[in-house]
Amino acid sequence: MAVERRVIVPLIVACALFMQNLDSTALATALPAIAQSLHETPLRLHLVITSFMLSLAAFLPVSGWVADRFGARTIFRLAIVIFTLASVACGLTDSFEMLLLARVVQGAGGALMVPVGRLILVRSVAKSELISAMALMGMPALIGPIIGPLLAGVLITYASWRWIFWVNVPIGVLGIILVTIFIEDVREPDVKPFDWRGFALSSLGLCGTLFGLDALTTHHKADPIAIAALVSGLIAMVLYVFHARRVDNPILDLKLLKFQTFRVSVTGGSLFRIGVGAVPFLLPLMMQQGFGYSPIESGAITFVSAAGSFGMRTMSKQVLRRFGFRKVMIWNTLIASFFMLACGLFTPESSRTFMMTIIFMGGVFRSLQFTALNTIAFAEIEGPLMSQATSFSQMVQRLSLSLGVAVSAFVLFLVGGEGSQMPVEAFATAFVVVGALSAVSLFSFVRLSEGAGDEIAGRQMVRSRRFDR
Repeated sequence: MAVERRVIVPLIVACALFMQNLDSTALATALPAIAQSLHETPLRLHLVITSFMLSLAAFLPVSGWVADRFGARTIFRLAIVIFTLASVACGLTDSFEMLLLARVVQGAGGALMVPVGRLILVRSVAKSELISAMALMGMPALIGPIIGPLLAGVLITYASWRWIFWVNVPIGVLGIILVTIFIEDVREPDVKPFDWRGFALSSLGLCGTLFGLDALTTHHKADPIAIAALVSGLIAMVLYVFHARRVDNPILDLKLLKFQTFRVSVTGGSLFRIGVGAVPFLLPLMMQQGFGYSPIESGAITFVSAAGSFGMRTMSKQVLRRFGFRKVMIWNTLIASFFMLACGLFTPESSRTFMMTIIFMGGVFRSLQFTALNTIAFAEIEGPLMSQATSFSQMVQRLSLSLGVAVSAFVLFLVGGEGSQMPVEAFATAFVVVGALSAVSLFSFVRLSEGAGDEIAGRQMVRSRRFDR
């Protein structure tokens, strides 16, 4: 039965990840087509992505508490229902504003779906099996990004962009059935009262800050509403820090940062993911708007990133066991950031083989970094702190991915303006900026101790065998 849980649980959680990843990668390819259909500029359509991220930021802090209070299986299943129904609504909308609203609801479902799924996973397997379970969970989930760009190209060309949302329906139904049959209703026996004040402050702080930054970086003049949102968000975040220090059960427990491995995963991982969040936004837009490729041509090139990620998932445990988390994360940061920067070398005359090679290799090394970051976050976390750590880490991940989109959109606007056609130079500059930001995460990883994460990497066992010999 232990073997079955080690395999079945990650694969079921992967259904949720597959659905969300398919949706996000297909949407990135479809942005120009959606912009044309809704009579908007492709650059403004980045709000369709960031609105989803804003909703995630607002509702992620509550995911751990509701899973403990009402049961992880119940909340996971409900989240899949919300995400699936919101996907239907996204496909039915006929206006930019209604699409944003549907994406907000979809984000609320995603805010519960992914972190609660990860919580189920980390509570269901031993730490020594965590890397394998994470990799197994990630492999089916990566099929979404592999087929997403290609599927979007085919649907846009031969059907409609609306189908990129509607394909979530059968996946969601399958996920609900599998969760009901195989997932245990894991919950904490002693759940503390909900931190309503903390929830209000954290949601206002995160959403206000993100909205303000995004609005200010995508408009040519200071918007009073954006400035007010940014200031309000920053004030709310400061107030939350003081609030979290005074209460026993803060919705986001800042004391988790006292654990070195968790702290490094949050700080370094946030910087690294800024670049990662920008790449799937920039690549399809560059190829369709800058190079004049069709959606199918664009998807046929960019899908290799996920193919590279898929291949690395099978080897990440062996790499981490051989070299350790610290060494892998330091050197891999430099390599992965280099391949982000290299995307800025693409021109309309670049061979497709060259572009696919760069994109593929970037996917390989980003996947290794993801596995390391997602796993080491739980190296020192035990028991009831699991739900808090899951919500905290997922919130930070989504925020940094959203910042990646906002930063890259800002650079495109600065260099290329707000027109419907972006110059190739604007994309090259954006890739340089986000690649450099990802490389800066190196300074967080050098602070890790040499033996950090050795238990979950299985390195202690290897050392023990060497000593016995």
